[in-house]
Amino acid sequence: MSKDVRELRKVTGLTQKAFADLYEIPVSTLRKWEQHEATPPDYVIRLIAMSLPSVDDNLLRISDGKNDYYYDETKREVMDRYGNHIKVKFELGKIKKHNLPIYLRDLFEAFYDAQNRFDRDCEYDIKEDILWS
Repeated sequence: MSKDVRELRKVTGLTQKAFADLYEIPVSTLRKWEQHEATPPDYVIRLIAMSLPSVDDNLLRISDGKNDYYYDETKREVMDRYGNHIKVKFELGKIKKHNLPIYLRDLFEAFYDAQNRFDRDCEYDIKEDILWS
């Protein structure tokens, strides 16, 4: 494979800690891989690369100038650079090219907001003894 772990992490824009947490890799192991003190198995690099839409040449890249999104026409899914997948109802090839990045930015901002609320609620639930009804 032509990419190494550091390149794959840089594609995501994540810190070493965030990337290690996402893929359940000890940070110390990730650092060794990135500094070429150790080599990850090829299958690990392939699995990480497969989860990142930006390294898949079969996906349509859509950019709003700040963020890149990826569209898998066969699955009717859009993805962000972190690999979050959202199913879409419409064939995006029919949407006006100027409007599509705006729609995707709004979609993913709503997704991130919902994800943050969910994480906050779960964290609160773990800390507090509350049963909702």
